[in-house]
Amino acid sequence: MLKVQPQPATRPLYIRMRDEDNVAIVANRGGLHPGAEFPCGLRLVEQIPQGHKVALADIAQGAPIIRYGEVIGHAAAPIEKGSWVREALVAMPEAPSLTDLPKPRGAAAPEPLEGFTFEGYRNPDGSVGTRNILAISTSVQCVAGTVEYALRRIRGELLPNYPHVDDVVAITHTYGCGVAINAPGAAVPIRTLQNLAKNPNFGGEVMIVGLGCEKLQPELLLPEGLQADDEIMRMQDENLTGFGEIVDNIVRMADARLKVLNERRRETVPASELVVGMQCGGSDAFSGVTANPALGFAADLLVRAGATVMFSEVTEVRDAIHLLTPRAVDQEVADALVREMAWYDRYLEQGAADRSANTTPGNKKGGLSNIVEKAMGSVIKSGTSPIAGVLSPGERVRQRGLIFAATPASDFICGTLQLASGMNLHVFTTGRGTPYGLAAAPTIKVATRSDLKQRWHDLIDVDAGTIATGEATIEDVGWEIFRLILDVASGRKQTWADHWGISNALALFNPGPVT
Repeated sequence: MLKVQPQPATRPLYIRMRDEDNVAIVANRGGLHPGAEFPCGLRLVEQIPQGHKVALADIAQGAPIIRYGEVIGHAAAPIEKGSWVREALVAMPEAPSLTDLPKPRGAAAPEPLEGFTFEGYRNPDGSVGTRNILAISTSVQCVAGTVEYALRRIRGELLPNYPHVDDVVAITHTYGCGVAINAPGAAVPIRTLQNLAKNPNFGGEVMIVGLGCEKLQPELLLPEGLQADDEIMRMQDENLTGFGEIVDNIVRMADARLKVLNERRRETVPASELVVGMQCGGSDAFSGVTANPALGFAADLLVRAGATVMFSEVTEVRDAIHLLTPRAVDQEVADALVREMAWYDRYLEQGAADRSANTTPGNKKGGLSNIVEKAMGSVIKSGTSPIAGVLSPGERVRQRGLIFAATPASDFICGTLQLASGMNLHVFTTGRGTPYGLAAAPTIKVATRSDLKQRWHDLIDVDAGTIATGEATIEDVGWEIFRLILDVASGRKQTWADHWGISNALALFNPGPVT
Protein backbone atom coordinates (compact mmCIF):
# COMPACT_ATOMS: atom_id res chain seq x y z
CA MET A 1 0.00 0.00 0.00
CA LEU A 2 0.96 3.63 -0.48
CA LYS A 3 3.23 5.05 2.22
CA VAL A 4 4.35 8.65 2.37
CA GLN A 5 6.95 10.01 4.78
CA PRO A 6 6.10 13.32 6.51
CA GLN A 7 7.71 16.22 4.68
CA PRO A 8 8.12 19.93 5.47
CA ALA A 9 5.29 21.94 3.92
CA THR A 10 7.65 23.82 1.62
CA ARG A 11 9.49 20.76 0.29
CA PRO A 12 8.35 19.61 -3.18
CA LEU A 13 6.45 16.35 -2.90
CA TYR A 14 4.82 14.09 -5.46
CA ILE A 15 2.83 10.88 -5.01
CA ARG A 16 3.52 7.89 -7.23
CA MET A 17 1.12 4.97 -6.90
CA ARG A 18 3.15 2.12 -8.49
CA ASP A 19 6.79 1.60 -9.42
CA GLU A 20 5.84 1.22 -13.09
CA ASP A 21 4.00 4.58 -13.21
CA ASN A 22 5.59 7.20 -15.47
CA VAL A 23 3.51 10.03 -13.98
CA ALA A 24 2.85 11.18 -10.42
CA ILE A 25 0.67 13.87 -8.88
CA VAL A 26 1.96 17.03 -7.21
CA ALA A 27 1.03 16.93 -3.54
CA ASN A 28 1.95 20.45 -2.43
CA ARG A 29 -0.89 22.79 -1.61
CA GLY A 30 -1.02 25.53 -4.24
CA GLY A 31 1.08 23.48 -6.67
CA LEU A 32 4.71 24.01 -7.61
CA HIS A 33 6.60 26.52 -9.75
CA PRO A 34 9.16 25.90 -12.54
CA GLY A 35 12.52 24.88 -11.14
CA ALA A 36 11.09 23.09 -8.11
CA GLU A 37 13.24 20.05 -7.42
CA PHE A 38 12.07 16.86 -5.76
CA PRO A 39 14.29 14.78 -3.44
CA CYS A 40 14.85 12.28 -6.29
CA GLY A 41 16.37 15.05 -8.46
CA LEU A 42 13.37 15.55 -10.76
CA ARG A 43 13.06 19.24 -11.66
CA LEU A 44 9.87 20.88 -12.92
CA VAL A 45 10.07 22.66 -16.27
CA GLU A 46 6.75 24.47 -15.79
CA GLN A 47 4.21 25.30 -13.11
CA ILE A 48 1.93 22.41 -12.10
CA PRO A 49 -1.20 22.76 -9.91
CA GLN A 50 -1.77 20.56 -6.89
CA GLY A 51 -3.16 17.15 -7.80
CA HIS A 52 -2.08 17.38 -11.43
CA LYS A 53 0.34 15.00 -13.08
CA VAL A 54 4.04 15.48 -13.63
CA ALA A 55 5.96 13.35 -16.14
CA LEU A 56 8.61 11.29 -14.35
CA ALA A 57 10.35 10.50 -17.63
CA ASP A 58 10.20 11.62 -21.25
CA ILE A 59 7.05 10.13 -22.86
CA ALA A 60 7.06 9.78 -26.64
CA GLN A 61 4.02 10.62 -28.73
CA GLY A 62 1.69 7.61 -28.74
CA ALA A 63 3.41 6.01 -25.74
CA PRO A 64 1.32 4.86 -22.78
CA ILE A 65 0.73 7.14 -19.81
CA ILE A 66 0.68 4.95 -16.71
CA ARG A 67 -0.86 5.64 -13.29
CA TYR A 68 -2.01 3.03 -10.72
CA GLY A 69 0.02 0.60 -12.83
CA GLU A 70 -2.63 0.93 -15.56
CA VAL A 71 -2.64 2.72 -18.91
CA ILE A 72 -4.84 5.80 -18.42
CA GLY A 73 -4.14 7.13 -21.92
CA HIS A 74 -1.54 7.68 -24.63
CA ALA A 75 0.55 10.77 -25.20
CA ALA A 76 -1.09 12.99 -27.82
CA ALA A 77 2.29 14.73 -28.28
CA PRO A 78 5.80 14.26 -26.89
CA ILE A 79 5.87 14.99 -23.12
CA GLU A 80 9.09 16.20 -21.55
CA LYS A 81 10.27 14.89 -18.18
CA GLY A 82 9.28 17.31 -15.41
CA SER A 83 6.43 18.87 -17.41
CA TRP A 84 2.71 19.08 -16.74
CA VAL A 85 0.76 16.17 -18.20
CA ARG A 86 -2.29 18.22 -19.14
CA GLU A 87 -5.66 16.73 -20.01
CA ALA A 88 -5.15 17.64 -23.70
CA LEU A 89 -1.99 15.51 -23.79
CA VAL A 90 -3.80 12.37 -22.60
CA ALA A 91 -5.61 10.56 -25.43
CA MET A 92 -8.20 8.29 -23.83
CA PRO A 93 -7.92 4.58 -24.67
CA GLU A 94 -10.81 2.39 -25.72
CA ALA A 95 -12.85 0.77 -22.96
CA PRO A 96 -11.70 -2.72 -22.01
CA SER A 97 -13.41 -5.45 -23.99
CA LEU A 98 -16.15 -7.37 -22.19
CA THR A 99 -15.00 -10.64 -23.74
CA ASP A 100 -12.08 -12.82 -22.69
CA LEU A 101 -11.85 -11.15 -19.27
CA PRO A 102 -9.84 -12.75 -16.47
CA LYS A 103 -11.63 -15.59 -14.72
CA PRO A 104 -12.43 -15.61 -10.99
CA ARG A 105 -9.37 -16.67 -9.09
CA GLY A 106 -11.24 -18.34 -6.26
CA ALA A 107 -9.99 -16.18 -3.41
CA ALA A 108 -10.50 -17.55 0.07
CA ALA A 109 -12.96 -15.88 2.41
CA PRO A 110 -11.28 -13.18 4.51
CA GLU A 111 -10.41 -13.82 8.15
CA PRO A 112 -13.46 -13.06 10.33
CA LEU A 113 -13.40 -9.91 12.47
CA GLU A 114 -15.41 -10.62 15.58
CA GLY A 115 -16.73 -8.71 18.56
CA PHE A 116 -17.91 -5.49 16.88
CA THR A 117 -21.48 -4.33 17.45
CA PHE A 118 -23.72 -1.30 17.13
CA GLU A 119 -27.04 -0.17 18.58
CA GLY A 120 -29.75 -0.58 15.95
CA TYR A 121 -33.48 -1.07 15.47
CA ARG A 122 -34.61 -4.60 14.66
CA ASN A 123 -37.38 -4.85 12.05
CA PRO A 124 -40.13 -7.46 11.57
CA ASP A 125 -38.50 -8.67 8.33
CA GLY A 126 -35.19 -9.38 10.10
CA SER A 127 -33.33 -6.32 8.83
CA VAL A 128 -31.84 -3.70 11.17
CA GLY A 129 -32.14 0.06 10.90
CA THR A 130 -29.69 2.70 12.01
CA ARG A 131 -32.58 5.17 12.28
CA ASN A 132 -36.24 5.02 13.26
CA ILE A 133 -38.06 6.96 10.52
CA LEU A 134 -41.59 7.06 9.15
CA ALA A 135 -41.56 7.18 5.35
CA ILE A 136 -44.56 8.38 3.34
CA SER A 137 -44.38 6.93 -0.16
CA THR A 138 -46.01 8.60 -3.15
CA SER A 139 -47.16 7.02 -6.39
CA VAL A 140 -47.02 10.14 -8.56
CA GLN A 141 -45.45 13.60 -8.59
CA CYS A 142 -48.94 15.22 -8.58
CA VAL A 143 -49.31 14.58 -4.83
CA ALA A 144 -45.82 15.71 -3.80
CA GLY A 145 -46.82 19.26 -2.87
CA THR A 146 -49.73 18.05 -0.74
CA VAL A 147 -47.55 15.49 1.05
CA GLU A 148 -44.87 18.11 1.74
CA TYR A 149 -47.56 20.38 3.21
CA ALA A 150 -48.79 17.54 5.42
CA LEU A 151 -45.21 16.75 6.37
CA ARG A 152 -44.79 20.23 7.86
CA ARG A 153 -47.85 19.64 10.02
CA ILE A 154 -46.69 16.18 11.07
CA ARG A 155 -43.27 17.45 12.10
CA GLY A 156 -44.70 20.43 13.92
CA GLU A 157 -47.77 18.88 15.58
CA LEU A 158 -47.06 15.17 15.95
CA LEU A 159 -43.34 14.45 16.02
CA PRO A 160 -42.72 16.23 19.37
CA ASN A 161 -45.11 13.70 20.94
CA TYR A 162 -42.98 10.78 19.75
CA PRO A 163 -39.46 11.31 21.08
CA HIS A 164 -38.21 7.89 19.98
CA VAL A 165 -38.96 8.58 16.29
CA ASP A 166 -36.08 10.28 14.48
CA ASP A 167 -37.95 11.87 11.58
CA VAL A 168 -40.75 11.67 9.03
CA VAL A 169 -39.71 11.79 5.36
CA ALA A 170 -41.57 11.82 2.07
CA ILE A 171 -40.50 9.59 -0.81
CA THR A 172 -41.39 12.02 -3.56
CA HIS A 173 -40.27 11.77 -7.17
CA THR A 174 -41.05 12.87 -10.73
CA TYR A 175 -42.38 9.49 -11.86
CA GLY A 176 -45.79 7.85 -11.91
CA CYS A 177 -47.63 9.33 -14.89
CA GLY A 178 -46.82 10.54 -18.39
CA VAL A 179 -44.57 7.50 -18.72
CA ALA A 180 -44.64 4.23 -20.65
CA ILE A 181 -45.56 2.20 -17.59
CA ASN A 182 -45.23 -1.19 -19.34
CA ALA A 183 -41.98 -0.45 -21.18
CA PRO A 184 -39.04 -2.71 -20.24
CA GLY A 185 -37.15 0.23 -18.71
CA ALA A 186 -40.09 1.00 -16.40
CA ALA A 187 -39.16 -1.99 -14.25
CA VAL A 188 -36.27 0.02 -12.80
CA PRO A 189 -38.15 2.99 -11.26
CA ILE A 190 -41.08 0.81 -10.16
CA ARG A 191 -38.76 -1.68 -8.47
CA THR A 192 -36.86 1.20 -6.87
CA LEU A 193 -40.03 2.72 -5.36
CA GLN A 194 -41.21 -0.68 -4.12
CA ASN A 195 -37.90 -1.33 -2.39
CA LEU A 196 -37.43 2.18 -1.02
CA ALA A 197 -40.48 1.60 1.19
CA LYS A 198 -38.75 -1.50 2.58
CA ASN A 199 -35.55 0.32 3.62
CA PRO A 200 -34.43 -0.90 7.07
CA ASN A 201 -34.45 2.64 8.46
CA PHE A 202 -38.24 2.89 7.89
CA GLY A 203 -39.20 0.24 10.45
CA GLY A 204 -41.68 -1.67 8.28
CA GLU A 205 -44.48 0.91 8.64
CA VAL A 206 -45.80 1.44 5.11
CA MET A 207 -47.90 4.44 4.09
CA ILE A 208 -48.69 5.47 0.49
CA VAL A 209 -50.35 8.62 -0.81
CA GLY A 210 -51.62 8.47 -4.39
CA LEU A 211 -53.81 10.56 -6.64
CA GLY A 212 -56.04 7.91 -8.23
CA CYS A 213 -55.74 8.36 -11.99
CA GLU A 214 -51.98 7.85 -12.33
CA LYS A 215 -50.42 5.11 -14.44
CA LEU A 216 -48.39 3.83 -11.49
CA GLN A 217 -51.30 2.67 -9.35
CA PRO A 218 -50.45 2.78 -5.62
CA GLU A 219 -51.11 -0.96 -5.20
CA LEU A 220 -47.96 -1.63 -7.22
CA LEU A 221 -45.91 -0.11 -4.38
CA LEU A 222 -47.39 -2.28 -1.62
CA PRO A 223 -45.13 -4.96 -0.12
CA GLU A 224 -46.60 -8.43 -0.35
CA GLY A 225 -49.23 -9.22 2.28
CA LEU A 226 -50.41 -5.67 2.99
CA GLN A 227 -53.93 -4.42 2.27
CA ALA A 228 -54.56 -1.39 0.07
CA ASP A 229 -57.41 -0.13 2.28
CA ASP A 230 -55.08 0.12 5.27
CA GLU A 231 -51.94 1.52 3.66
CA ILE A 232 -53.10 3.74 0.76
CA MET A 233 -54.84 7.11 0.63
CA ARG A 234 -55.99 8.49 -2.73
CA MET A 235 -56.53 12.22 -3.00
CA GLN A 236 -59.30 11.64 -5.58
CA ASP A 237 -61.31 9.51 -3.12
CA GLU A 238 -64.87 10.87 -3.38
CA ASN A 239 -65.27 10.59 0.41
CA LEU A 240 -62.69 13.36 0.90
CA THR A 241 -63.92 16.93 0.63
CA GLY A 242 -61.44 19.73 0.21
CA PHE A 243 -57.72 20.13 0.71
CA GLY A 244 -57.97 20.43 4.49
CA GLU A 245 -59.73 17.09 4.84
CA ILE A 246 -57.19 15.43 2.54
CA VAL A 247 -54.32 16.72 4.67
CA ASP A 248 -56.10 15.75 7.90
CA ASN A 249 -56.40 12.20 6.58
CA ILE A 250 -52.66 12.03 5.79
CA VAL A 251 -51.87 13.34 9.27
CA ARG A 252 -54.14 10.73 10.90
CA MET A 253 -52.50 7.91 8.94
CA ALA A 254 -49.08 9.15 10.00
CA ASP A 255 -50.14 9.42 13.64
CA ALA A 256 -51.15 5.75 13.79
CA ARG A 257 -47.78 4.69 12.44
CA LEU A 258 -45.78 7.05 14.63
CA LYS A 259 -47.36 5.42 17.69
CA VAL A 260 -45.98 2.05 16.58
CA LEU A 261 -42.51 3.37 15.72
CA ASN A 262 -42.28 5.23 19.02
CA GLU A 263 -42.37 1.93 20.92
CA ARG A 264 -39.14 0.80 19.27
CA ARG A 265 -35.78 1.02 21.06
CA ARG A 266 -32.20 0.51 19.98
CA GLU A 267 -30.62 -2.80 20.92
CA THR A 268 -27.15 -4.24 20.59
CA VAL A 269 -26.72 -6.07 17.30
CA PRO A 270 -23.64 -7.47 15.53
CA ALA A 271 -21.84 -5.34 12.95
CA SER A 272 -22.95 -7.93 10.39
CA GLU A 273 -26.35 -6.18 10.31
CA LEU A 274 -24.87 -3.12 8.64
CA VAL A 275 -25.63 -2.45 4.97
CA VAL A 276 -23.18 0.26 3.96
CA GLY A 277 -23.33 2.05 0.63
CA MET A 278 -20.17 3.69 -0.73
CA GLN A 279 -19.97 6.51 -3.21
CA CYS A 280 -17.60 9.25 -4.35
CA GLY A 281 -18.51 12.65 -5.73
CA GLY A 282 -16.56 15.76 -6.64
CA SER A 283 -13.58 13.42 -7.11
CA ASP A 284 -10.02 14.65 -7.64
CA ALA A 285 -6.61 13.10 -8.22
CA PHE A 286 -6.26 12.48 -4.47
CA SER A 287 -9.44 10.38 -4.33
CA GLY A 288 -7.59 7.24 -5.37
CA VAL A 289 -4.64 8.08 -3.10
CA THR A 290 -6.26 8.87 0.24
CA ALA A 291 -10.03 8.71 0.83
CA ASN A 292 -10.95 5.82 -1.46
CA PRO A 293 -8.12 3.50 -0.34
CA ALA A 294 -9.00 4.26 3.29
CA LEU A 295 -12.66 3.52 2.60
CA GLY A 296 -11.59 0.34 0.82
CA PHE A 297 -9.71 -0.71 3.96
CA ALA A 298 -12.81 0.03 6.05
CA ALA A 299 -14.92 -1.95 3.54
CA ASP A 300 -12.65 -4.95 4.05
CA LEU A 301 -13.10 -4.63 7.83
CA LEU A 302 -16.88 -4.51 7.41
CA VAL A 303 -16.88 -7.58 5.17
CA ARG A 304 -14.70 -9.42 7.67
CA ALA A 305 -17.26 -8.47 10.35
CA GLY A 306 -19.99 -10.09 8.24
CA ALA A 307 -21.61 -6.87 7.01
CA THR A 308 -22.91 -5.99 3.56
CA VAL A 309 -20.98 -3.34 1.61
CA MET A 310 -22.14 -1.94 -1.74
CA PHE A 311 -20.00 -0.16 -4.31
CA SER A 312 -21.66 1.23 -7.43
CA GLU A 313 -21.37 3.80 -10.25
CA VAL A 314 -21.07 1.76 -13.46
CA THR A 315 -19.19 4.33 -15.53
CA GLU A 316 -16.67 4.75 -12.72
CA VAL A 317 -15.78 1.06 -12.62
CA ARG A 318 -16.29 0.20 -16.31
CA ASP A 319 -12.62 0.76 -17.16
CA ALA A 320 -11.56 -1.45 -14.26
CA ILE A 321 -13.74 -4.43 -15.21
CA HIS A 322 -10.61 -6.50 -15.89
CA LEU A 323 -9.63 -5.94 -12.25
CA LEU A 324 -13.06 -6.94 -10.91
CA THR A 325 -13.88 -10.23 -12.63
CA PRO A 326 -10.91 -12.01 -10.99
CA ARG A 327 -12.34 -10.99 -7.60
CA ALA A 328 -15.78 -12.52 -8.26
CA VAL A 329 -16.55 -15.47 -5.99
CA ASP A 330 -17.54 -17.53 -9.03
CA GLN A 331 -18.18 -17.32 -12.77
CA GLU A 332 -21.86 -16.53 -12.25
CA VAL A 333 -20.95 -13.33 -10.38
CA ALA A 334 -18.30 -12.46 -12.98
CA ASP A 335 -20.90 -12.90 -15.74
CA ALA A 336 -23.32 -10.66 -13.82
CA LEU A 337 -20.67 -7.93 -13.65
CA VAL A 338 -20.22 -8.13 -17.41
CA ARG A 339 -24.00 -8.14 -17.90
CA GLU A 340 -24.40 -4.83 -16.06
CA MET A 341 -21.48 -3.22 -17.90
CA ALA A 342 -22.91 -4.31 -21.27
CA TRP A 343 -26.40 -3.07 -20.36
CA TYR A 344 -25.01 0.34 -19.50
CA ASP A 345 -22.88 0.48 -22.64
CA ARG A 346 -26.09 0.00 -24.66
CA TYR A 347 -27.94 2.57 -22.56
CA LEU A 348 -25.26 5.20 -23.26
CA GLU A 349 -25.21 4.34 -26.96
CA GLN A 350 -28.96 4.89 -27.19
CA GLY A 351 -28.45 8.37 -25.81
CA ALA A 352 -25.59 9.10 -28.23
CA ALA A 353 -23.15 9.35 -25.32
CA ASP A 354 -20.24 7.32 -24.03
CA ARG A 355 -18.40 6.86 -20.73
CA SER A 356 -16.29 9.99 -21.32
CA ALA A 357 -19.37 12.11 -20.54
CA ASN A 358 -18.92 11.17 -16.88
CA THR A 359 -15.88 13.32 -16.06
CA THR A 360 -16.88 16.77 -14.78
CA PRO A 361 -15.10 20.14 -14.99
CA GLY A 362 -14.43 19.84 -11.24
CA ASN A 363 -12.84 16.41 -11.71
CA LYS A 364 -10.53 17.85 -14.35
CA LYS A 365 -9.66 20.90 -12.26
CA GLY A 366 -8.76 18.45 -9.50
CA GLY A 367 -6.27 16.66 -11.76
CA LEU A 368 -8.30 13.83 -13.31
CA SER A 369 -7.67 13.79 -17.06
CA ASN A 370 -10.36 11.31 -18.10
CA ILE A 371 -12.77 8.61 -16.97
CA VAL A 372 -10.07 5.93 -17.11
CA GLU A 373 -7.96 7.68 -14.49
CA LYS A 374 -11.10 8.46 -12.47
CA ALA A 375 -12.24 4.84 -12.58
CA MET A 376 -8.88 3.53 -11.36
CA GLY A 377 -9.16 5.76 -8.31
CA SER A 378 -12.86 5.05 -7.79
CA VAL A 379 -12.71 1.26 -7.76
CA ILE A 380 -10.12 1.30 -4.95
CA LYS A 381 -12.89 1.98 -2.44
CA SER A 382 -14.15 -1.58 -3.02
CA GLY A 383 -11.13 -2.82 -1.08
CA THR A 384 -9.76 -6.28 -1.67
CA SER A 385 -12.61 -8.59 -0.60
CA PRO A 386 -14.16 -11.12 -3.00
CA ILE A 387 -17.21 -9.77 -4.84
CA ALA A 388 -20.08 -11.87 -3.51
CA GLY A 389 -22.94 -10.63 -5.68
CA VAL A 390 -24.28 -8.17 -8.25
CA LEU A 391 -27.52 -6.17 -8.18
CA SER A 392 -29.33 -4.59 -11.11
CA PRO A 393 -30.51 -1.01 -10.44
CA GLY A 394 -32.99 -0.86 -7.56
CA GLU A 395 -32.81 -4.55 -6.61
CA ARG A 396 -32.86 -5.38 -2.91
CA VAL A 397 -29.74 -6.97 -1.48
CA ARG A 398 -30.21 -10.51 -0.16
CA GLN A 399 -26.72 -11.55 0.87
CA ARG A 400 -23.81 -10.32 2.91
CA GLY A 401 -20.32 -9.45 1.75
CA LEU A 402 -19.05 -7.08 -0.94
CA ILE A 403 -21.77 -6.38 -3.51
CA PHE A 404 -21.64 -4.47 -6.78
CA ALA A 405 -24.94 -2.56 -6.99
CA ALA A 406 -25.17 -1.27 -10.55
CA THR A 407 -26.18 2.41 -10.66
CA PRO A 408 -25.44 5.51 -12.70
CA ALA A 409 -22.65 7.66 -11.25
CA SER A 410 -25.01 10.57 -10.51
CA ASP A 411 -24.69 11.21 -6.77
CA PHE A 412 -28.43 11.55 -6.26
CA ILE A 413 -29.52 8.59 -8.39
CA CYS A 414 -26.81 6.36 -6.95
CA GLY A 415 -27.81 7.22 -3.38
CA THR A 416 -31.49 6.61 -4.15
CA LEU A 417 -30.79 3.22 -5.71
CA GLN A 418 -28.54 2.17 -2.82
CA LEU A 419 -31.34 3.09 -0.39
CA ALA A 420 -33.69 0.89 -2.43
CA SER A 421 -31.15 -1.92 -2.22
CA GLY A 422 -31.34 -1.77 1.58
CA MET A 423 -28.54 0.61 2.60
CA ASN A 424 -28.83 1.74 6.22
CA LEU A 425 -25.69 3.95 6.26
CA HIS A 426 -23.82 5.85 3.54
CA VAL A 427 -20.14 6.81 3.21
CA PHE A 428 -19.30 9.48 0.63
CA THR A 429 -15.77 10.54 -0.34
CA THR A 430 -15.06 13.89 -1.98
CA GLY A 431 -12.09 15.88 -3.23
CA ARG A 432 -13.77 19.05 -4.44
CA GLY A 433 -16.36 19.17 -1.64
CA THR A 434 -20.12 18.60 -1.51
CA PRO A 435 -22.89 19.24 1.05
CA TYR A 436 -24.58 16.00 -0.10
CA GLY A 437 -26.72 14.19 2.46
CA LEU A 438 -29.67 11.79 2.69
CA ALA A 439 -32.71 12.16 4.91
CA ALA A 440 -33.24 8.39 5.01
CA ALA A 441 -29.74 7.31 6.08
CA PRO A 442 -26.81 8.97 7.85
CA THR A 443 -24.11 10.07 5.41
CA ILE A 444 -20.46 10.18 6.51
CA LYS A 445 -18.35 12.41 4.27
CA VAL A 446 -14.62 11.83 3.85
CA ALA A 447 -12.28 14.48 2.40
CA THR A 448 -9.39 13.52 0.15
CA ARG A 449 -7.33 16.57 1.15
CA SER A 450 -6.68 18.23 4.51
CA ASP A 451 -7.20 21.73 3.14
CA LEU A 452 -10.77 20.76 2.16
CA LYS A 453 -11.42 19.46 5.68
CA GLN A 454 -9.98 22.68 7.13
CA ARG A 455 -12.11 24.92 4.91
CA TRP A 456 -15.24 22.80 5.34
CA HIS A 457 -14.59 21.89 8.97
CA ASP A 458 -18.33 21.75 9.70
CA LEU A 459 -19.36 19.75 6.61
CA ILE A 460 -16.66 17.04 6.38
CA ASP A 461 -16.57 14.21 8.94
CA VAL A 462 -13.22 12.54 8.23
CA ASP A 463 -9.93 13.97 6.94
CA ALA A 464 -8.14 11.39 4.77
CA GLY A 465 -5.69 14.01 3.54
CA THR A 466 -3.37 13.07 6.39
CA ILE A 467 -2.44 10.01 4.32
CA ALA A 468 -0.92 12.21 1.60
CA THR A 469 1.22 14.12 4.10
CA GLY A 470 2.37 11.00 5.92
CA GLU A 471 0.68 11.94 9.21
CA ALA A 472 -1.48 8.81 9.00
CA THR A 473 -1.58 5.57 7.06
CA ILE A 474 -4.38 4.13 4.94
CA GLU A 475 -4.93 1.62 7.74
CA ASP A 476 -5.18 4.38 10.37
CA VAL A 477 -7.87 6.28 8.48
CA GLY A 478 -9.61 3.03 7.49
CA TRP A 479 -10.01 2.09 11.13
CA GLU A 480 -11.19 5.64 11.90
CA ILE A 481 -13.92 5.33 9.26
CA PHE A 482 -14.90 1.84 10.49
CA ARG A 483 -15.26 2.99 14.11
CA LEU A 484 -17.15 6.12 13.05
CA ILE A 485 -19.58 3.94 11.06
CA LEU A 486 -20.37 1.97 14.24
CA ASP A 487 -20.80 5.15 16.29
CA VAL A 488 -23.04 6.87 13.73
CA ALA A 489 -25.07 3.71 13.18
CA SER A 490 -25.62 3.56 16.95
CA GLY A 491 -26.71 7.18 17.25
CA ARG A 492 -23.71 7.94 19.47
CA LYS A 493 -22.26 10.41 16.97
CA GLN A 494 -23.92 12.66 14.42
CA THR A 495 -22.68 13.45 10.94
CA TRP A 496 -22.36 17.09 9.96
CA ALA A 497 -25.12 16.66 7.35
CA ASP A 498 -27.47 15.45 10.09
CA HIS A 499 -26.30 18.22 12.42
CA TRP A 500 -27.38 20.85 9.88
CA GLY A 501 -30.40 18.86 8.68
CA ILE A 502 -29.34 19.04 5.02
CA SER A 503 -30.30 16.37 2.53
CA ASN A 504 -30.79 15.92 -1.19
CA ALA A 505 -34.03 14.95 -2.85
CA LEU A 506 -34.36 11.36 -4.03
CA ALA A 507 -33.85 10.88 -7.78
CA LEU A 508 -35.21 7.86 -9.62
CA PHE A 509 -33.36 6.26 -12.51
CA ASN A 510 -35.85 5.96 -15.36
CA PRO A 511 -34.33 4.44 -18.52
CA GLY A 512 -37.81 3.96 -19.98
CA PRO A 513 -39.53 6.36 -22.40
CA VAL A 514 -41.69 9.29 -21.32
CA THR A 515 -44.91 9.56 -23.33
